[in-house]
Amino acid sequence: MSARSIFDRFALAIVVVLMTASSAAAQPPISARELRVAVMPIPPLVMQENGSLTGFNIDLWNAIAARLQLKTDYQVLPDIASLLESMRTKNTDVVVSPIVITAARDQEFDFSLPTMQAGFQIMVRDTGEAAAPDPLADLLILLFSRTTALWIGIAAVLVLVPAHLVWLLEPRSEEGIVVSPKYIPGIFEAMYWAVCCLTTQAETMPHQWVVRTFSVFWMFAGVIFVSFYTAQLTTTLAFRQIRGAISGPEELPGRRIGTVANSTAVDYLRAHQARVQEFQTTDQMFQALLDKRVDAVVLGAPVLLYYATHEGRGRVKVVGPEFDVAPVAFTFQLESPLRKEVNGALLSLRENGTYQQLYDKWFGGS
Repeated sequence: MSARSIFDRFALAIVVVLMTASSAAAQPPISARELRVAVMPIPPLVMQENGSLTGFNIDLWNAIAARLQLKTDYQVLPDIASLLESMRTKNTDVVVSPIVITAARDQEFDFSLPTMQAGFQIMVRDTGEAAAPDPLADLLILLFSRTTALWIGIAAVLVLVPAHLVWLLEPRSEEGIVVSPKYIPGIFEAMYWAVCCLTTQAETMPHQWVVRTFSVFWMFAGVIFVSFYTAQLTTTLAFRQIRGAISGPEELPGRRIGTVANSTAVDYLRAHQARVQEFQTTDQMFQALLDKRVDAVVLGAPVLLYYATHEGRGRVKVVGPEFDVAPVAFTFQLESPLRKEVNGALLSLRENGTYQQLYDKWFGGS
């Protein structure tokens, strides 16, 4: 290898080292930058009081920032959509307000270790009165319920079995039950007779003695079927009217349920056939409940429990168990170097008891 070739390679190595060093110098360490931290007020996790921010998530982030010697520039945004959009446009380094970790969000953002596990709960008015009944909604819910589907299946069997028996055995005639010798439309003629027989409204009786005997028993079966179905329908509708207020997640379908827009509660409620009304803030949601514009609200348990024991004491109550529990966390830009440092600090706060102290401060000791 010539001396000139060795010199060229040495010079190239020096250039690469200098460029790397220059790039590193141009990018200040995390602790030297003022981080843009976005929050949305959602008591007791993030609250604005007298122009300053407080709450469990704020206290937790401040403890992490102090440990990592980070400077924080808080940006207060109005709703979840604004928080996520600020991350997409890279106007925010981290979102401290609780964001539920989902598969879709994990494709867009990075998340810290969970700051807590939180499920949904239901809150209703605490007035001692039942929710205003909605007979049309109750009827529609019942008509499209699994119970009704089962009854329809039973009715189909009670129609198809005698219809085929009549079609096979009954002689064809203009005055008879089945006129056409072909399966179609002959089977439909037989099915029409079977439906009339099931409701004890059959005008024509079979000529063939086996079918005639069978039809008598089938009419009795029809009387029993109609009686049971009518009793089921009446009992279910009466129960929904008497029950009134919602007491658990199984009673959400068909009810007017309020929640915060763009929250994961929206997806849950829609999947369970609730009549969802979305609000931009928790204050709007709570006011809608008090104004009777919704039958109940569904959101994270810590948020509802805090409101029920503070501003809403005596006016609202939390009912039913916590459900659909999921992790919530701080949100970062994809591949953010900040995430690893924050996770390390969060683990340290859990180990030294600081996290538990903050949790007990805001939610009470477990």
